[in-house]
Amino acid sequence: MIRCLLFISLLIHSSLAAKPPNAGQKAAPQAQGPPSKKWQTLTGQQPLVIARGGLSGLFPEASIPANDLAKTLSLPGSAFFCNLQLSKDNVGICLSNILLDNTTTISTFFPNGQKTYNVNGKDIRGWFALDFTADELLANVSLTQNIYSRPSQFDGMMPIATVEDVLETKPNKFWLNVPYDSFYNQHKISMVSFVEKAVKFAPIPYISSPEIGFLKAIGGKVNKMKTKLIFQFLYPEETEPTTKEKYSALVKQLGMIKSVAAGILVPKEYIWPVNKNNYLEAATTLVNDAHKEGLEVHASGFANDVILPYNYSFDPTSEYLQFVDNSQFSVDGVLTDFPPTASEAIACFTQDKNGTKPKKGFPLIITRNGASGIYPGSTDLAYKQAVDDEADIIDCSVQMSSDGVAFCLDTIDLNSGTNALSQFMTNSDTIPELQAEAGVFSFQLSWSDIQSLKPQIQSPYGTKEKIVRNPANKDVGKLVTLKEFLEFAKKNAVTGILINIENAAYLASKAGLDIVGAVSSALSNATLDKQSTQQVLIKSDDTSVLSKFKDANNYKRVFNIKEKISDAPKESVAEIKKYADAVIVTKDSIVKITDYFISGTTNVVDEMKAANISVYAHWMKNEFVSLMFDYFSDPITEIASYAQGFQVDGIVTDFPGTASKYMRSPCTDMDPKANIPYAILPVEPGSLSSLIAPEAMSPAQAPSPALQTSQVVDPPLPEVVKKKDSSSGPSSNSGKSDSGSKSPPAPSTSDEKSSAFANGASWCASLVAMKVLLLAN
Repeated sequence: MIRCLLFISLLIHSSLAAKPPNAGQKAAPQAQGPPSKKWQTLTGQQPLVIARGGLSGLFPEASIPANDLAKTLSLPGSAFFCNLQLSKDNVGICLSNILLDNTTTISTFFPNGQKTYNVNGKDIRGWFALDFTADELLANVSLTQNIYSRPSQFDGMMPIATVEDVLETKPNKFWLNVPYDSFYNQHKISMVSFVEKAVKFAPIPYISSPEIGFLKAIGGKVNKMKTKLIFQFLYPEETEPTTKEKYSALVKQLGMIKSVAAGILVPKEYIWPVNKNNYLEAATTLVNDAHKEGLEVHASGFANDVILPYNYSFDPTSEYLQFVDNSQFSVDGVLTDFPPTASEAIACFTQDKNGTKPKKGFPLIITRNGASGIYPGSTDLAYKQAVDDEADIIDCSVQMSSDGVAFCLDTIDLNSGTNALSQFMTNSDTIPELQAEAGVFSFQLSWSDIQSLKPQIQSPYGTKEKIVRNPANKDVGKLVTLKEFLEFAKKNAVTGILINIENAAYLASKAGLDIVGAVSSALSNATLDKQSTQQVLIKSDDTSVLSKFKDANNYKRVFNIKEKISDAPKESVAEIKKYADAVIVTKDSIVKITDYFISGTTNVVDEMKAANISVYAHWMKNEFVSLMFDYFSDPITEIASYAQGFQVDGIVTDFPGTASKYMRSPCTDMDPKANIPYAILPVEPGSLSSLIAPEAMSPAQAPSPALQTSQVVDPPLPEVVKKKDSSSGPSSNSGKSDSGSKSPPAPSTSDEKSSAFANGASWCASLVAMKVLLLAN
């Protein structure tokens, strides 16, 4: 019954995909193929995108939606990669792990089916395909996701895919990998016989195996003009079953490999080794050496939701470019769990070498403490990197030293962004008006003291997830004064600057410091108040601060809404309009999130724009744990969604280089007539979550509160007290400031996890087909 429903779903998919869009329905831009380019591959053609089990980074391996979406969202001519296992009755299935209990529900249906086998010299216990007939597997067992950072909501919904199932979907190219020939031969099951029959059933352009004996045996049974044999290298210290040599020795025998294969498939570390500190070492000569022997080189092991070498700044497209678009070589193919990301890297980011300008109307790229994902935030190096990355707006969150020097740092607490606690522990204080935790506050130290501190890179996922940023640069650079920041911005002719002012009421009433006056004077001294060439944005969560700049016509005032909101009523928007031209809102004030899936959008952007208030989304990070499943663990897709799907006017990011890469890509043009190489499309909210059975999702939570007018309006700023009244940097235990400052916002409850997603007409059709299947079940 399940197999019948799957067939019906495919028919529905084909029918829907063939229909023209309804009135008002936007058709997906059709990929035209990258512009003509001479690649450094063996043939000079563009590298091949090879989808391991389809889109297995999201759905269980080789499942119908994984296969469908890999085909729909990948470059034309991409390949589907099937790891072959055989049942007791010689039916081929596509699963990577020889232990079925790692990728299926088999232990539930056959609890006593465990056995221990010796597989290539290692005793392994579990459930093996060769112990079950195809009917037992296909009628009872369903697939699961075996990587815990990936969604489990699709587990138990989809049957195991046979080789025949996959071939019937007519993949652009089919790649059959045979990883356990010797093991099956020991149990009187012939992989060679199966493959010999399979190539008569359908074209198989690629057949690979880590066993030389299999390649020799199959070599005389296939047409090598139509089928390329590929030798798969496993990790260096593993032993190849036929020769009994380690793969590290075989990699030096490319001439011998050429006698049995047309190419090699190698773990990516064979090409770009990674040292113990997780940084790239110099490339090996393997690709060039293999090309000289006439061997293609395909690299394996690509996935978005793993900790990449720090060189890539958590941007998976940068890793692909390292393999296909460096000055030394290009691999001939990449084997990946996320074929859309590989496709966009090859089609969109290898072609843009001339600094193409973003399209008019695209969101501003606004930094958060400069390029703070690469260098310690608010340092000279972070700002220089941001300019190199072509950020539009560089930012300075202004803090004040005890002697009145205005400088840039993310927060008033020096513990966040410097090593202040180790040097000035005795100055640690608790000030509830500023934050709940104890801190070493900037107004308690002189500028000379602050200059002695070492900046520290901030890793938002370093404590819980153990994902840290660029440790080699964790304490480099120096903090800059506001004056130096403004001079740097003018010298480098950036599009604009954003000055963030917080805690003005407290600093005036308790510390005797006039932060608003300091900012006004600095801008005036830099003559930024008398020009219109560079944009000047004044940001604050305090309307009384913004009101101080109401007569500065050259400045744009930005109201910072730190709290997560679900709605912006007209009364609140009208109040904001009195003080600001733009707002900064959290990402999860724009989208609705359930279990790391985007279930919909709020009206916040539309409500603000209806009042002619610009909307900036805060804040974008590259780490895959910050991304909803819909984005396929790809920060580019998140940026595309906020830029072209949710229509924000600016994005605030720690990684301006990633945003700039997208904004300047030729693949951002959504005009169906545009001759683009590939379409990077925004996600469709609710498309994935609608496929999931309600019982597989967490109970619905109450929505965040709407923005209230009381959250907008602040009392006037107090007078600046005489310095002698607060020279020691006073603390307060009152719990409520009488200075008019706002209480710190509650910790964010935003859902953050992994994954990335793109969509289009065929993609939506796939989802419809999948939903029909689920409803039928």
